[in-house]
Amino acid sequence: MAAPDFPALKPRVRERPLSPHLQVYSWQVQMVTSILHRITGVILAFGGLAMVYALVALASGPERWETFAAGAGSVFGKIILFGFSWALAYHLINGVRHLVQDAGHGFEIPDFIRSSWISIIGSVVLLAVVWVIVLMHWGQP
Repeated sequence: MAAPDFPALKPRVRERPLSPHLQVYSWQVQMVTSILHRITGVILAFGGLAMVYALVALASGPERWETFAAGAGSVFGKIILFGFSWALAYHLINGVRHLVQDAGHGFEIPDFIRSSWISIIGSVVLLAVVWVIVLMHWGQP
């Protein structure tokens, strides 16, 4: 004889995500700026550690500084510096956007989208300006 089936005691299983997920939301520029702001914050934290290392190398004498400067001047070092400077530019501009929003401005959807694009495009423009100046003076006394 088979055991009795008690449907009221069986747990109900629903096939649904536990929270909103990328399957539910489509990518929007506001999502990208939020994620980039967090990522660039982490990059800046590690970059701050690298700057402390640079200052320690500078204080430790010419040999350590030359080693650091050679690493920073290599192709890989320039790529790291380029990425760090973009993270700094983006985090700065997007941080100003957040301050404006904290003051109660720019919460309408068109304003929010516009300010998001300004953060992204503005960081690229600022990066280009800074790196043109850096490359014009790289290695000059």
